[in-house]
Amino acid sequence: MAGQHSDGTIRVSIVTGLSGAGKSTALRVFEDLQFFTVDGLPAGLAGQMVSMMEQPSMSHFTGIALGMDMRQSDFQEEILPALDALAQKGIRPELLFVTADVSVLIRRYAQTRRPHPLEKEGMGLEASILAEQERLMPIKAQADLVLDTSHYSIHDLRRRIQRRFSPGRDALHSLRVTFISFGFKYGVPKEADMVLDLRFLQNPYFEESLRPLSGLDEAVSSYVFANPVSREYRTRLCDLFSFLLPQMEAEGRYRLAVALGCTGGRHRSVAFAEALAQYFRQQGYRTSLDHRHLELG
Repeated sequence: MAGQHSDGTIRVSIVTGLSGAGKSTALRVFEDLQFFTVDGLPAGLAGQMVSMMEQPSMSHFTGIALGMDMRQSDFQEEILPALDALAQKGIRPELLFVTADVSVLIRRYAQTRRPHPLEKEGMGLEASILAEQERLMPIKAQADLVLDTSHYSIHDLRRRIQRRFSPGRDALHSLRVTFISFGFKYGVPKEADMVLDLRFLQNPYFEESLRPLSGLDEAVSSYVFANPVSREYRTRLCDLFSFLLPQMEAEGRYRLAVALGCTGGRHRSVAFAEALAQYFRQQGYRTSLDHRHLELG
């Protein structure tokens, strides 16, 4: 079942750490990995949120990632008892603690101009950061993974989290690939990361019996791939993306949009998009299809 470890327990990740060290960014990575995410959750509500994941409507989520920090006034008092309560239910959350150098945190706060949560206690920024460091030491000591983001880019942080928390790492890639079929006469999709031109291939449009059909129909697909040039191009594209996708995934990328265009976006581009999506779905990638101009071509 989705959202569970192999032993049937729900996957729970808790993201905490120093304010300004990257908790919100980390939670967005978990969201991209199909975790149900909640930021600023009172620690005492963790058990209720985890119980909610048992509902059938939540089964499509990889797990749940809970962001907790000093914005909650009694965070220190509640977090460790909350972890103990989950343990009594047989749930062992993975605790991610993000931290950074004091000088780096001061610079980040200067850039964002946001107040530190402890400044409301009457302390200055540096004193607030030092006080938070000291108060969170017991929680940091229990963390499964401590990430010092002082010299991290957003992509570095994404890569580290993907490496540790990606669902089904041995069977499923975290990169999602969307194959978009389109017609050049209607315009290239703006969101495309890569554009491939199929207009050099033999066109089913000029076969009267195939003209009213589309690349979704077996007759059109068979016609397209009966051509040796089309078959070789399909093979070469599969080889190209088999090389590219792991490199992009290793870099921390989580989405790629590949646009395949023919003249009207109804025959060749649709057949190729379907073929590539099926191939990479079988390789464990999450793929989706968008036939942009199917009804216009």
